[in-house]
Amino acid sequence: MATGEGSKTVEPEASSPGERCRGGPGKILVTDLDGTLLGGTPTDRLRLRNALIRHPEVTVVFATGRGLESIREVLRDPVVPQPRWIIADVGASIIDGADLTPVTALQTALRAGWPGGERVRAALRHFPALTYQHGVPQDGRCSFHLPPAGLTPALIDAVHALGCSWQYSADTYFDVLPAHASKGNALVALATQWGWSMDAVLVAGDSANDRSMFGRGAHGVIVGNAESNLLSAVPAADAAHRPDLPGAAGILTALQDLGWIEPDFPLVVGYHRAPITWTPDGWRSPSSPNGILPTLHSVFTGNLRAVWAAGVVIEPHQSAAHLDDHDTGLPLAFLPLTSAEWSGYFHRACKEALWPVLMSQPHRARFDPAAWAEYRAVNRRFADHISAHAAPGATVWLHDYNLWLVPGRLRETRPDLRVGLFHHTPFPDPDVFAALPPAAEIRTSLGGLDWAGFHTEVFADRFLGSLTDHARLPVVGVHPLGIDRAAIEQLARSRPLGCRKREGHVVLSVERLDYIKAPVQKVDAIGELLARQPELREALRFRLVCPPPEPGLTAYDATRQLLERRIAEVNSAWSTGGWQPIEYFPEFLSFPEVVDHYLAADVFWVTSLQDGMNLTAKEFIAAQAAVGGCGVLVLSRHTGAAAQLAAGALLTEPNSPTDLVDTLLHALNLPPAQRGERLACLSELLGQHNPIEWAAEIIAAIQNARRTESTGRAA
Repeated sequence: MATGEGSKTVEPEASSPGERCRGGPGKILVTDLDGTLLGGTPTDRLRLRNALIRHPEVTVVFATGRGLESIREVLRDPVVPQPRWIIADVGASIIDGADLTPVTALQTALRAGWPGGERVRAALRHFPALTYQHGVPQDGRCSFHLPPAGLTPALIDAVHALGCSWQYSADTYFDVLPAHASKGNALVALATQWGWSMDAVLVAGDSANDRSMFGRGAHGVIVGNAESNLLSAVPAADAAHRPDLPGAAGILTALQDLGWIEPDFPLVVGYHRAPITWTPDGWRSPSSPNGILPTLHSVFTGNLRAVWAAGVVIEPHQSAAHLDDHDTGLPLAFLPLTSAEWSGYFHRACKEALWPVLMSQPHRARFDPAAWAEYRAVNRRFADHISAHAAPGATVWLHDYNLWLVPGRLRETRPDLRVGLFHHTPFPDPDVFAALPPAAEIRTSLGGLDWAGFHTEVFADRFLGSLTDHARLPVVGVHPLGIDRAAIEQLARSRPLGCRKREGHVVLSVERLDYIKAPVQKVDAIGELLARQPELREALRFRLVCPPPEPGLTAYDATRQLLERRIAEVNSAWSTGGWQPIEYFPEFLSFPEVVDHYLAADVFWVTSLQDGMNLTAKEFIAAQAAVGGCGVLVLSRHTGAAAQLAAGALLTEPNSPTDLVDTLLHALNLPPAQRGERLACLSELLGQHNPIEWAAEIIAAIQNARRTESTGRAA
């Protein structure tokens, strides 16, 4: 290391509190650019950028030999973190990163006594080994090329005679500077101005002109590809971190060793919702232990190193502090979305355009280009959010159609990732899928998957049929989701016996409000059944537990209005005294309350026009079997569960009003012995395969996936 810098530390002038904003509370990373922040592989640089995005409390400060115009070029690179402050011109300039204007008070102090570039060049023109860097923008310094043999005492004396200091690095670059200008002095000036504790500062460098930043009381990292002169000049106490990894990877290692950032994750789970919902009363958890959210929750119950990337609705003016104020114990990485963004993305694009097509109801689809633009934008942000948390070569497990455009974005930006997507919904016939205006865009993205999963072979075949134009196909797996049977059995056995007592027949449906669940058709069937079998009057109760959709979702308004009108009409036509045929629960019930309804039911009635699986049917079986019940399952043949449970259920065709009535009547008339035999069969078919085992199988399948040239089927 060679240097002729002045030893005096510059004291900054005072400024008003509002003149400049601080670097921010927390930690400060002061890093050289070339060979340090900009060094290493593209993947290393992306990992560092992503880590800093995850940790906005770490303020970035550039400390570089470049001038401002050259720095502007660097800032156009999207992988480069945005600096709050910039130390430029080897310490002769201090620039506000927010607007790229000089920090005049500090910079003036650093340049005190500077004779000017022209005078410096004139005084040194007699040294033939010096070659001025004409193409390099310079401010407050003079920069030359100089071979090592040209660094003579006479040259050093000439620089000192000008009242200047000098820096020499890489056996090539000779910088003449103001006497007190250096990266280290500029750092001290910023730290003094903003009250930074040096214990909260990490300096990073690789060359001799970074020497002045070390030994100032800050943490130090000399990255793996550093000049030997720097390594020998800096005592170990001043740069305790000396990783073998070069550039950005070395910085990242030091940040992790200091505990300033957490390591990135080998597994990222992506779902558009979190396992908890923010409400004015605080966080609310799902009522059922089954379904997508509780199932994903189970993935994190062990020591799995993973993070859950999820969207959350929060307005710009609201404090984000409550996002970490939950007691789930889960590593949640929230992507903030405004209510307007959520409305366009989820309420309109997902539920009004995509959902009807997935449910093979294309006539219900309403495609809005503006909403689709919001869907595209949210998916792009989601992909970048996932990328920011994913380690090199990480596994990404996406869920459902809400993130269909994420695979394509990740394939472009993070080809190192192994990406899988499980469809909890049905997948439509290829010709129905093709009716979507953005079908080609979606196909292109889905073709970037390594693996795609489904509940049934039928859905998997339809998916592959929609990607026939792709030369390479994702590996496809069929993994029907199970339930936490042990938890349900334990709960069922713990419920009071009174909840199982009933008079007459109880028919039960538990489903969210959705036209695809055919709730209106069920109410009509009850009316028709009573007309056909009037002796069932006062001997039959149909309990419909049907919680409403989230506020703002209007796609089901017409269904709700028609449903409530038909319930009123059927009850009005058949009610007597204290009895009415339909008991309607348009509300969320706790899961113990739902289990009480399972235990009280003679028939569980599932009439979905399409359904990826239907876990409530499985919950009913587990609860009834746990207490020795003999409830009958009437199950739509269009559910994923029918592929597994057909041998013990009574299958029904919800598109046929007559079949709905006939099959329900058949269930009510089954003799006890047959009811018990069917439930025993269902219990055996249900098995013990739980969500934790299911998740482990899928993660392994994604990690082992190799996209194929033809069928997409795993070998």
